[in-house]
Amino acid sequence: MFVDYVTISIASGNGGDGAVAFRREKYVPKGGPAGGNGGRGGSVYFIADDNLHTLLDFRYHRKYQAGNGEKGGTSLKDGKSGKDVLIKVPVGTVIRDRNTEEILADLDEAGKKYLAAEGGRGGKGNANFATPTNQTPRYAEEGKPGFSRDLILELKLIADIGLVGFPNAGKSTFISVVSAARPKIADYPFTTLKPNLGIVSYKDFQSFTIADIPGIIEGAHTGKGLGLNFLRHIERTKVLFFVLDSTSETLQKDFATLKKELNEYSHTLAQKKFLVGLSKIDLLDDEGLNDLNELKFDGYNGEIIKFSSVAKIGVSEVLDKLWKLLQENI
Repeated sequence: MFVDYVTISIASGNGGDGAVAFRREKYVPKGGPAGGNGGRGGSVYFIADDNLHTLLDFRYHRKYQAGNGEKGGTSLKDGKSGKDVLIKVPVGTVIRDRNTEEILADLDEAGKKYLAAEGGRGGKGNANFATPTNQTPRYAEEGKPGFSRDLILELKLIADIGLVGFPNAGKSTFISVVSAARPKIADYPFTTLKPNLGIVSYKDFQSFTIADIPGIIEGAHTGKGLGLNFLRHIERTKVLFFVLDSTSETLQKDFATLKKELNEYSHTLAQKKFLVGLSKIDLLDDEGLNDLNELKFDGYNGEIIKFSSVAKIGVSEVLDKLWKLLQENI
């Protein structure tokens, strides 16, 4: 199951208390202070792991607690530090504070690490408080408490190109043809229920990644359909590929609706460079193909490329255009 949004609770460990103790040696009746320091509480870290691709595990494990530091001992022995907690998340995970929605970390590279909750400092033992005027202090410092917080983990796929289109526009078929991705494909809306990521092997041993998300419908930015849940997965892409069904009788409206939904969701997303492609041209007769040659979209001066993933018509040309756009926007 693909899960890309969860809430969890974390807590670092408390620091151990410092000890009040004195040296007890043979023939030394009045030994000096010898209380050790308390151990530091364990901290909570997150690290991006490129072997993970979903937040599913967090559905079943929502609370993470680091270990407490041990109390200081006698003979100046310090307490052991509490055990840290290292939480592995997929590359592309954004960590937010649940209460303020503030972005705390964006783990967009494998191995990137974030300290989410630092452990409490251990208290000082009484040996630290000895002075010439107070050579036998009978007090020590308490350990500092740990830190707890509620977090939102939000996974955003990292891809070069994002596919945008209505349900059943042909996006899944396209990504299945140009990459090794194998999304579910059928002739009805919302076949794609989760994002798919495909790696395209291009010329001269080059490659790039494409993200396919569930189809967008009018009102997607407000949560209608599946759009709001998955539009985040094309926020990181460098280039967008608008896939429109060439058999649609409302192509102008289809394009305008997609542009509007992207703009309503994110102005940054709407300003990305994009290519427009008309899919399923194998289903058109000569007259229908000729009509497409005259087609223009308001606000788009780029090339409109026609293709059919099933019939393998124009697919290599699409990849050439996407590669060129990608190189221009690196």
